[in-house]
Amino acid sequence: MIAILDSGSGNLRSAERAFATSGLDVVVTADRAVALEADGLVVPGVGAFAACMQGLQTVDGAAIIRERIANERPVLGICIGMQILFQEGSEHGENGNHSGVGVWEGEVSRLDAPILPHMGWNNVESDSNSTLFKGVAGESFYFVHSFAAKRAVGKMQGWSFHGEKFLAAVEDGYVSATQFHPEKSGDAGLALIANWVKSL
Repeated sequence: MIAILDSGSGNLRSAERAFATSGLDVVVTADRAVALEADGLVVPGVGAFAACMQGLQTVDGAAIIRERIANERPVLGICIGMQILFQEGSEHGENGNHSGVGVWEGEVSRLDAPILPHMGWNNVESDSNSTLFKGVAGESFYFVHSFAAKRAVGKMQGWSFHGEKFLAAVEDGYVSATQFHPEKSGDAGLALIANWVKSL
């Protein structure tokens, strides 16, 4: 079973439909026990870093993510759900950066690009040994964001470019994440989801 963490942030029904194409049961839940016991946990997110973290705290999401990783249980972060896995984010950080879950060190900061948000299709440069991008290397995926991580973390990275090079995906043992929306990325996105599900 795949659990999609309902913290009040994210296109939950769209994600639910996309992950259901994998053939596994999918449940949208804020229940701690269900989120901990599922074969895979998806952490979606839209909007701003701080708001996503706030929603996550209402369902004890940060602790759930950390506990799953400690127990070697797979987690997939999507869009802001990827960003909050970092140590901190500068979005709306007039009085200092906002704290993230802290799975990875580093900051999520505004892209240095002439047009923001970065919205639309963009290709991703992935590692040849990637599990997520198997069969979809070099394909385009759908992005909607103005902030991103820009330094390599984890064991394997995918990169994209909008004004500057940024981290589009991470694979790090039991934690994976994409800055783009696989659930909105057509056949390539569904293939990436299938790759993640097969790895559970």
